[in-house]
Order: sequence, then C-alpha cells, then structure tokens
Amino acid sequence: MTAELRVVGDAPAEAGALLAEAARVGGVLALSGGHTAGAAYQAAAALEPDWSAVDVWFGDDRAVPPDDERSNYRLVRETLLDAITPRSVWRIEGELGAEEAAARYDGFVDDVPIAFAFNGIGSDAHTASLFPNAPSLRERERRVVAVEGQLEPFVPRVTMTIPVFARVDLLVYLVTGADKAEAVARAFGGEPSEDAPASLVRGRRTIVVLDDAAAAQLGQ
Repeated sequence: MTAELRVVGDAPAEAGALLAEAARVGGVLALSGGHTAGAAYQAAAALEPDWSAVDVWFGDDRAVPPDDERSNYRLVRETLLDAITPRSVWRIEGELGAEEAAARYDGFVDDVPIAFAFNGIGSDAHTASLFPNAPSLRERERRVVAVEGQLEPFVPRVTMTIPVFARVDLLVYLVTGADKAEAVARAFGGEPSEDAPASLVRGRRTIVVLDDAAAAQLGQ
C-alpha cells in the first residue's frame, strides 16, 4: 500500500502547510487529536485564515464531553477552530457514550466525500482509533464504530473505519519523535498487517510527514 514519505526538519509546519492548502480548496476535512497535530493546526491557521469553504469533521474521538481535556474536539478547537471560522463543524458527540455517538456519526457520514484527512500514529502503530488486531479493522459495512481504548487514557472511543479513509482524496500522516520510529517502520516500511493498523489505512493519495527521529528505522 503505497505512501509518499517526506522527511523534513519541521514536520508540523510541513503538515500544516498541506492542511492550509486543503483549506484553500475547501470541502470536508477530517481531523484528529494529538499534541503534534495541535502544532500543525496552529501552523495551518496562521497560513490560511479563510476557512469559509471548509466543513470540519473528525476521524475519531474519545467518548468524553467536548470540554474534557482528553477530547480531540477540544484540542482542535483550542489550536484551530478558535482562530478560524469554517463553514460547519461536525463533532463526534462523545458525551452520549461511544455506541450512541458512533451510531449518530455513522448516519451523518453516510457517503460524505472527504477531501482531506489528518492522522497520526501511536507507538503501537494504531491510527485514528483503529487498534492492533481489533475487530474494527475488519469492519466493511459501518462507516463509524465504537471501540475500546487500548492505550492511556483507557476510555471508549469512536472512529471512522478503513473503507472511509480509503475514499479520502488525500490522507496525511504526521509523525514525530524517536518513540514512534519502530511503529513508522512497521506502518510504512513493511507489509500490511493487522498488527500495525496504520499499514492498512491509506487514502486515494497518502503523504507521510516525518522528522528524522521518526524516520530512523525506515529501510532497516
């Protein structure tokens, strides 16, 4: 499963530039959480102030209220949405509980064309909330499902499924740090495997933005 790898000095800035470019074009952008993602969102907001043609969606979130510090929505609001005004924001209603929130979001997503998705990966090579060897990796009917959290914080989550990401026009991964190097090698340097969910998740076009530390084990 092919992906374009970009190893750069300032990975959040590079990913932020790709996000800003997508905002200029407009359409549905599916975002995620993570501190590194937050830096990219801040860069994107600085590069492109006009998000009036953008509909913001979420690739995944935790089943928590929107003001909870563990919420992906809260991170995106604080690092991006407070600085720009998109056409619409479609958050995952985590306060309803994972199952109900997933069912509602599944109904909203339907066949919405996603122009751009922004993902990270965990040290276990998960992406969005698609965890190693989980049943969600084999879901082909539902667009959004509830899953159990397998990493801190251990709270239920809601995530888009592999077929949804496969229809995304451009999927951008942002990964930094030596602690992700092994996961990067498994996700982007080896054969696709349920042991490394990010190896299974590709858009129609996929760009992986890495710093030197995260890319250190590629090709080994």
